[in-house]
Amino acid sequence: MITRLSTLFLRTLREDPADAEMPSHKLLVRAGYIRRVSPGIYSWLPLGLRVLRNIEAVVRQEMDAIGGQEIQFPALLPREPYQATGRWTEYGADLFRLRDRKGGDYLLGPTHEELFTLTVKGELSSYKDYPVILYQVQTKYRDEERPRAGILRGREFLMKDSYSFDLSDEGLARSYRAHREAYIKIFDRLGLRYVIVSAHSGAMGGSKSEEFLAEAETGEDTFVRSTESGYAANVEAVTTPAPPELPIAGRAPAQVLHTPDTPTIDTLVEHLNGAGLGRTFSAADTLKNVMVKTRQPGAQQWELLGVGLPGDREVDMKRLAASLAPAEVALLDDADFAAYPFLVKGYIGPGALAANRVRYLVDPRVARGTAWATGADRPDHHVIDLLCGRDFTPNGTIEAAQVCAGDPSPDGAGTLVIARGIEIGHIFQLGRKYTDAFALDALGPEGTPIRITMGSYGIGVSRLVGAIAEQSHDAYGLLWPREIAPADVHVVIAGKDETVGATGERLAVELDASGLRVILDDRLATPGVKFADAELIGVPTILVVGRGLASGVVEVKDRFSGERTEVPVESVVAHLRELCNK
Repeated sequence: MITRLSTLFLRTLREDPADAEMPSHKLLVRAGYIRRVSPGIYSWLPLGLRVLRNIEAVVRQEMDAIGGQEIQFPALLPREPYQATGRWTEYGADLFRLRDRKGGDYLLGPTHEELFTLTVKGELSSYKDYPVILYQVQTKYRDEERPRAGILRGREFLMKDSYSFDLSDEGLARSYRAHREAYIKIFDRLGLRYVIVSAHSGAMGGSKSEEFLAEAETGEDTFVRSTESGYAANVEAVTTPAPPELPIAGRAPAQVLHTPDTPTIDTLVEHLNGAGLGRTFSAADTLKNVMVKTRQPGAQQWELLGVGLPGDREVDMKRLAASLAPAEVALLDDADFAAYPFLVKGYIGPGALAANRVRYLVDPRVARGTAWATGADRPDHHVIDLLCGRDFTPNGTIEAAQVCAGDPSPDGAGTLVIARGIEIGHIFQLGRKYTDAFALDALGPEGTPIRITMGSYGIGVSRLVGAIAEQSHDAYGLLWPREIAPADVHVVIAGKDETVGATGERLAVELDASGLRVILDDRLATPGVKFADAELIGVPTILVVGRGLASGVVEVKDRFSGERTEVPVESVVAHLRELCNK
């Protein structure tokens, strides 16, 4: 069927929407693919829905190829399964909760591990039924605090989630590899530039976890790569190599110094270097103690937590939150400091924390025997030569410090470089977290129960539309990879001459008959408007039927390269069929 722009439900815009910052958001709205309903919620218009469905088809083909079976769960879910796993509270404010007219608690599903597990438990009983892979393509809901970037960070989104159920850890590893390979095929077919990185499992639980990130300077996810190896990780999953422990015997005693007006690391270093101490201090020699508060899911009370890290580093709140998940975490405000007078802002040290039984976690660089300059827990005073393991003993370590370019790679090969990306897929080896919660067993060959082990594998289907648009556009509009484009050829009738119009119509019919998907711009608009819309919409090949027809030729334009080729009108259908089927 030919898509005629004269009747298509489409209105393109010449100006960027006021609330759009990222290129994908601007272009998808301007090209008439999506429309905003409210913050983080979008409607899909005909061309946008066509691209979305094309992506779904690629995902389904590769999932079916590894033996996945598609099912469909409701988006409206009862509270009880999520209560059983603790995620009714763990999800916190991100969960859409509601009550029906009878007072029953429900949620709009953010993810469906519980339902998949219960469904398998209700249907399968023997070891002969396993392994099994089930998947769905379903709308998900998360109450994002700050939805932005259009469909890249919304409150409602379409996701493919699949789950493997195996009898053993070895079986789980095979299912995990099968999904990993399927994801590589999917993202390769979609023409994405992406990287696979080690990731943090977060509230999902489980052990091994990897993310697929579409490389984009505008992406919200920060990841690192080694300069000398294949190591790559989401910044939240980076582990800090700890220095070797140092001997404590014979070391200089800790010394408290009067350090007036030095509440910051910079002012402290400047003062110490001017105090005639016979050595030079840098920010890396200081111990910064950052106070936060944490709250476990469902708890009412906040608990204090001290986080110690070298003074040349800032706390990365995303890394800190990932390390403390599923607990909620926030920085202290002025009211909190007023409630705990032993916390002297700008001069906090480990001593007051220990004396007041405040949990204290430190960066792995704060190893036993390392010496630090840090707060002395009273105004205008610091202590130097404070030794970890002698003068203070932390309660443990935590990954909370920012990761910097040039840091040593955790695998010992090279240093780290930093880049940004958009998360498009995430795979987990969940293990038995959910099968334990619901006692999902298979009866083994000897009549003994075997606890099933699970994997979880997600792809942000609607997010892929935004990620591809973010990577694939130019100054004029979108550049869709052919497999997911809304059409193969965009035919532009550029002129009012009857012969031009009739030829354009004929070529569109012949292209359609040859199996190509065709958009025909048959509107009564100027050639300039038609050319601008063709480039904005982003079909990979544009066929212009216009002035060249007098010489027996039409123009074929490649949207990616910008190359224009004149082709004899009588051979253009065969030319385009060959081009589009490569």
